[in-house]
Amino acid sequence: MRGREDRLAEKAAERGLDLMLVTHLVNVRYLTGFGGTNGACVCGPEARLFLTDFRYTERAAAEAEGWEVVTVEGDWLRGIAERLEGKVGFEDDHLSVRSLGKLDERVEEVDLTPAGGLVEEMRRVKDEAELRAIAAAAELAGEVYSWVLERGLRDRTESDVSKAAVARMRELGAEPAFPPIVAAGPNGALPHAEPSEREIGDGELLVFDMGAELDGYCSDCTRTFAVGEPGDEAREVYGLVGRAQEAALEAIRAGEHGRDLDAVARAVIEEAGHGERFGHGLGHGVGLEVHEAPRLSKASEDVLAAGEVVTVEPGVYVPGAFGVRTEDLVVVEEDGVRNLSGLGKDLRVVE
Repeated sequence: MRGREDRLAEKAAERGLDLMLVTHLVNVRYLTGFGGTNGACVCGPEARLFLTDFRYTERAAAEAEGWEVVTVEGDWLRGIAERLEGKVGFEDDHLSVRSLGKLDERVEEVDLTPAGGLVEEMRRVKDEAELRAIAAAAELAGEVYSWVLERGLRDRTESDVSKAAVARMRELGAEPAFPPIVAAGPNGALPHAEPSEREIGDGELLVFDMGAELDGYCSDCTRTFAVGEPGDEAREVYGLVGRAQEAALEAIRAGEHGRDLDAVARAVIEEAGHGERFGHGLGHGVGLEVHEAPRLSKASEDVLAAGEVVTVEPGVYVPGAFGVRTEDLVVVEEDGVRNLSGLGKDLRVVE
């Protein structure tokens, strides 16, 4: 079985590159397994170099299996430059202009060529170990949801609920994949609201968006709960969002275009007269990062492949009143999806 470094070398060669320089730490981890804070890879037909500093020499030797570990002393960019030759691709979507300029000053007879996105393209399709890790992160986040709800929501502040969720996640051995969104009542109409000191009131909907990072891999899930009876309009919109999500889930399979899947959910919401209240895309990829390729949106040019993991998260946001978003994390398969989000989606009334 070819390793990730072999696949990267092949992709680089297809672009006419002699070597590929990888400096984005998430991509470094994907290629090598190294989880420290300073590292870079130089990859080519005969090159498998992992560069780090003295702090991580031993760790790199243990984690970066199959790579020749080089300890750079002194000037970090010069240490990289000395290992480059020919036409070298670099991650122009991550390497700063300043760092690129300094690197260019230190190389001789080397053609530095923008080649961002090569590793991200590889990361889109997950192997079985990655899928297990993401599923474990999703399951843990589900446990945190249940734990928080058992303790009730009424008269607690959004901030208190968020902090409690983060604390419980850490007790279970994970980190938050992103700061949780806990937004009640009119705050729920803000898709990326930050938890405030506002108390959650009776009859309000609460948008609760949370993900866990476990063993380097992320999950992402949103549920909307009711604190007491929310009223007919809120229930109607909740049902609408559920129908839009279900239509999208039924349409997802390998070979479908991201923009077409977005359109499936959007059509349901537009037909109900709420089109202008669904302003974001339907979903995004999840893996080592909580937002990565592919994208499900109006502008997406991505075509889904089996083994990709994406969110499906339509929403309707009524200004000054409430918001509803329901988000599942699914694995794309040849003939459908495997849903990793185990939390129920009937409107749950919590005291």
